[in-house]
Amino acid sequence: MKWKQILLVVGISALTSITSVWLYGKYANSRATSFTQSTDGKTPANYAGFFNAAPGAEITDFTKASQAAVPAVVHIKTKTPAKKITNQLPRNRGGMFDDFFDQFFNYPQVQPEQRASGSGVLISDDGYIVTNNHVISDGGTGVAEEINVTLNNKKTYKAKVIGKDPSSDIAVLKIDGTGFPYLVYGNSDNVKLGQWVLAIGYPLTLETTVTAGIVSAKGRSIGVNGRQSQTPIESFIQTDAAVNQGNSGGALITTDGQLIGINSAIYAPTGTYAGYSFAIPVNLAKKIVNDLIKFGDVKRPYLGIMSDSRNVNATDGAYVGTVAPDGAAAAAGLKKGDVIKKINEIPISSWSELQGTIASLNAGEKISIQYKREGKDYSTSATLKADQGNYGNIAANSLGELLGAELENADKKVTQRNDAEGGIRVKRILKGGPLSRTRMQEEFIITSINGVPVTTIEELSRAIASTRGENLNLEGFYDGYEGLYRYPVMLAQEEE
Repeated sequence: MKWKQILLVVGISALTSITSVWLYGKYANSRATSFTQSTDGKTPANYAGFFNAAPGAEITDFTKASQAAVPAVVHIKTKTPAKKITNQLPRNRGGMFDDFFDQFFNYPQVQPEQRASGSGVLISDDGYIVTNNHVISDGGTGVAEEINVTLNNKKTYKAKVIGKDPSSDIAVLKIDGTGFPYLVYGNSDNVKLGQWVLAIGYPLTLETTVTAGIVSAKGRSIGVNGRQSQTPIESFIQTDAAVNQGNSGGALITTDGQLIGINSAIYAPTGTYAGYSFAIPVNLAKKIVNDLIKFGDVKRPYLGIMSDSRNVNATDGAYVGTVAPDGAAAAAGLKKGDVIKKINEIPISSWSELQGTIASLNAGEKISIQYKREGKDYSTSATLKADQGNYGNIAANSLGELLGAELENADKKVTQRNDAEGGIRVKRILKGGPLSRTRMQEEFIITSINGVPVTTIEELSRAIASTRGENLNLEGFYDGYEGLYRYPVMLAQEEE
């Protein structure tokens, strides 16, 4: 009997357990919310063409491009001799202490000899070289007194400066000789995100160095060219190829050896490479180089518009602010508030991309423009002009609205009396505007913004647009008062 009872208990327990497990499984399945992707053979639209590559495709080869490009990238060394400098402090006009202050504060001091090095790219067999303006600079607005170029084969040549363009940070050098290796131009408009690229140069005084990375972004503006120009042009190709000091002026090439950029800047909060580098697109560099060789300076084309300062960082197109009545854009029918989306079928997603695209063209060239106005798509054509147009009171009103003030170009007698080349007079400060939140007083004469000199309303407007941020430092003077005054200004931003 005992065995029968035991077997009965075991059987009942087993049956109960099986039943419980089955019921729980059924309940759990009814509650499941798992996600399963579609298996109907369709792929998302963003993967179009992604799986079309033949199986077993070759691994990207960097060796051929490196071997072809390295001989055409040169090492540039500059020397600027010692020179006397002064602090250039404002003088007290007619004060009894003029001589005393001149003796102790404006007394000439000696700036020691400066040596620097960078890279460059041969672009012709007769010795033309493209590099950065800051590579051959004397530290100011001039060029180094001595510039030597060393090729990959260790031969050294004296270089002559053909021309320079601080706005784009491009300079052209020439060395005597023929039969030099050189790089073939590519097309930077065809560069794609994620594309492999190689950076070649002479970093940290090392010999020729090749690094690899991908294109991280296009049309980048980082505000670096504003340090050397009142009219900076920035539309960089951003990569993660390692670039350091000394790489400036070197080549950014594709894996088939074509030149697509001139390495110009790094993102370096610590002073050395921190993951991002920036190159000038070759289509822009090519136009600048051709002008410098042919004319000695750059023949800039203009569309005749200024950016909408409140939307200068937008990434869905280039927002039009002020339109010059006699400019190319006005003749084409563009108005304030329009958003430019394409130029010659080239997509435009930001103001910096528009700048770079227009700057790579020539005055007199006819372009197609696609833009949005109040949500609707439009297209037109324009002929670029050799001058930017006359903005007159339109720029003053637009800029005044942004800063909260009535502005006008300063009287020449006032600027000359204060040893200034020009300036912008703050005629009236409006209540509630950005300037009203500073200690600035009416009749202030603005002469620089963030350290960049400005002499007219048009220059001030372009300088503000190039800051690409909210913080401004306006510097200037008051007629009849000694010294310079500086006011930090926070621009009010519209909510998106």
